Amino acid sequence: MRWSHVMLAAGLALLAVPAFAAPVTYTFNLDHTQVRFCWDHFGFSMPCANMNTVEGTLVYDAQDPALSSVRVTMPMSGLDTHVPALNMHLKEADFFNAAQFPDITYKSTKVIPGTKPGDLTIEGLLTAHGVTQPVTLHAHLNKIGEQPMLHVPAIGFNASAEIQRSAFGVGAYVPMVSDAVHVSITVEADARKPAGMKPGMKH
Repeated sequence: MRWSHVMLAAGLALLAVPAFAAPVTYTFNLDHTQVRFCWDHFGFSMPCANMNTVEGTLVYDAQDPALSSVRVTMPMSGLDTHVPALNMHLKEADFFNAAQFPDITYKSTKVIPGTKPGDLTIEGLLTAHGVTQPVTLHAHLNKIGEQPMLHVPAIGFNASAEIQRSAFGVGAYVPMVSDAVHVSITVEADARKPAGMKPGMKH
């Protein structure tokens, strides 16, 4: 067999091997990521608060989403109810005790693809007020592709959960103020290299 035939055969063999994309690690875009939680206040209203600083890393495997994972840190300093006095109260000892427990964290333990494309169930451990409890997120992949302004790979998800705050030792005024807290999350993350990020960069 001629050498050229050998090379051709090798090339065809390589083409026959399927290409598998490696998992991609994305860092949360702080300007386009929000965590919002709402509760029932004496049955009269449903006030909400935001965690203004949501730092996290998301590893997504497009070939096998079950191999994906997420880690999140939310400093209590970023808690914002839009009512300054309530911000201070929620950070005090009878609620989150932010002085002793300055961060809320979430770490996934399992990702389960749903029956509909893009749907995911994310099981994980939420730590708040020094207490760690399992929390399940119901998530949906919005889009994956190139971020048109940054020209880097990007990904976006929405997610929701319901948490019983008393399970974390934050049960003041239950049941007049609801134990159940409804959490809604939207995340945009991208694969920028940390060294390439400029202070104050917003997109």
